[in-house]
Amino acid sequence: MLEVDKLTAGYNGVLVVREASFFVMEGELVTLVGANGAGKTTLLKAISGLIKPHRGSIKFFDEMIHNIEAHKIVEKGLIQVPEGRKLFPDLSVIENLKLGAYIRNAKKHLRKNLENVFDLFPDLKEKTNQIAGTLSGGQQQMLAIGRGLMAEPKLLILDEPSIGLSPVLTQTLFSIITRIKEQGVTILLVEQNVKHSLSIADRGYVIEQGSMVMEGKGQELLHNEHLKKVYLGM
Repeated sequence: MLEVDKLTAGYNGVLVVREASFFVMEGELVTLVGANGAGKTTLLKAISGLIKPHRGSIKFFDEMIHNIEAHKIVEKGLIQVPEGRKLFPDLSVIENLKLGAYIRNAKKHLRKNLENVFDLFPDLKEKTNQIAGTLSGGQQQMLAIGRGLMAEPKLLILDEPSIGLSPVLTQTLFSIITRIKEQGVTILLVEQNVKHSLSIADRGYVIEQGSMVMEGKGQELLHNEHLKKVYLGM
């Protein structure tokens, strides 16, 4: 579904991602892990069309997308839930969700998609008219993911969804991400929470200093000695 080949990207001439290559197959949950500053968010911005790569290519369903505009990438079904949630804080929960369904095809199925979001996140159903900025951190993260689902993603990219959440909420969130995958949504999960994210992943990649240094099945990476030492403190 997604193929990134030898991607190099950065800002103002400073390279952050260097020759990064990875792929995501349809139906998979793939995790990309790395420390702060490793290049994860820069890589996602290039995939989503928010920055243009210096070199390399990005294919989505065999179509080159690295030189097209971000809103056109969204229309193709590649949806990113950004780090920090990026909600419309002065709008209500229901207004934020409806804004996620502005794509033509998604508008047709708005009611069905709302029901699915409320099934995944019952807290949101109880707070449909509450202003988004007054929600708790966990509820705001649920709303951000729900808004992404309203666009009917073929590939859902989640950038650091567990950041700032308590251990209990983090466990709940990863359970919900697993449910979303079981619904048939392909997921690219980008996380610092190595243990949780790799434990639910079909496959994973490790990025360090802008380059991919390791890949494998999620459970295999969890037992890798280098990864355990550097990321799990073991």
